[in-house]
Order: sequence, then C-alpha cells, then structure tokens
Amino acid sequence: MSFTCTVCGAPFEVSSDVRAKYPGWQPKYCRTHSPKKAGKKAGGRGGRAAKEENLTRAEVLAKYTDGPTSGVFTDGSAVPNPGRGGWGLVWVEDGEVREERHGHEADTTNNRMELKALIEAYRLLPTDARVTVHTDSKLCVDTLTKWAAGWEKKGWKRKGGPIKNLDLVQELFALYLDHPTSPVRWIAAHSGNRWNEYADCLATAWMRETV
Repeated sequence: MSFTCTVCGAPFEVSSDVRAKYPGWQPKYCRTHSPKKAGKKAGGRGGRAAKEENLTRAEVLAKYTDGPTSGVFTDGSAVPNPGRGGWGLVWVEDGEVREERHGHEADTTNNRMELKALIEAYRLLPTDARVTVHTDSKLCVDTLTKWAAGWEKKGWKRKGGPIKNLDLVQELFALYLDHPTSPVRWIAAHSGNRWNEYADCLATAWMRETV
C-alpha cells in the first residue's frame, strides 16, 4: 500500500505484514525522513532524537562552546506541532553577537517557524553580505537548493500535490535569490553547536519568563 511522506511529499510503500502489527497506523514518513533515522544521524542515544532543553541565553553560553563562530543561525519550533510556536535567529561575527531576533505565533507548525526564521535572517542581511546562513532544517535547505527553482518554473506546482507552506516558501526563495553571496547551510540540531543552540533558545523564548 502506498503512502505520501508529510515531509518531502514523496510516495512510499509499507508492507501489509508491517501494517498488520500496528492496527490503525497511518505511516507519515518515508525512510529518509523517519524520525527514528533522523535521531540516529543526529547522534541521539539509542537512536532517539535529542530532546529540547529549553535553556536561556545565559545557560546556552555557559554550556556550549563548539561549532562555527561566524554566520547567521536560525531555528523554529512548535509545541505541540501544530500548536504555539516560535522562531529565532542570531548573527554572529567571530563569536560576538551582532544582532538577534525572535518571535512567536499562537497557531503554527515547526516547519512554518523554520521558514519564518530564515525569512527574517535574509531580511536582516544586506543583499551584498557574505554570510553563511545556518539552519538545522534539512527540509528548508533542500527546498531552497534543490526544489524551489523547479517548482517556480512549473508555476509553483509539483507532482506530489500542493506545496506546503507555499506563501512562506515563495517569500523565502525570493529573498534567498536576492542574497547570492549568503548561502544556506545545514547544521546538526542539538549536537553542541553553540550558536545553533542559541538560536534554539530564542525560538523557545516565548515559553519562558527569561530569554
């Protein structure tokens, strides 16, 4: 039986034997985007994805020191997903914060917040900036670097069905093209990268009294 991945929109098969073990189960992810597989790639213990720590900025800086020391770092989240969510970004040069921003929405999704964080990052940067923009969303990176150009040529359509979050995807892609010297790069989530963790804490700031 065929299903459609909620992340990439690609069709995938699940054998009847596997489905019989889990009555009522509706598979949502292909093998590439399986949460269990993603957790293993990210270095989660026992194959489990790392949990959100919900740290403040001061706690992040005290705990983490690794990772790139320059660039713009972005993150977004929703708790639950969908539900209330937030986005955050920090622009760092040689380990010093140059600019940071964050915001939240009452009804959103994790992917929308990831896209929103990148939109705000490219809005912040001058069009001639030479700054790497980091995100821990592989979906966002693939959207910008692999899929969006083709979707645009086809009138913002794809074979797998409607493009999710099209309003944000279109806005972000236009900004991305306007910043040819500021590439987007994937960075592993919750792997000890100081400024990725910092962006994460900004994205969850709406959950705390102290940013």
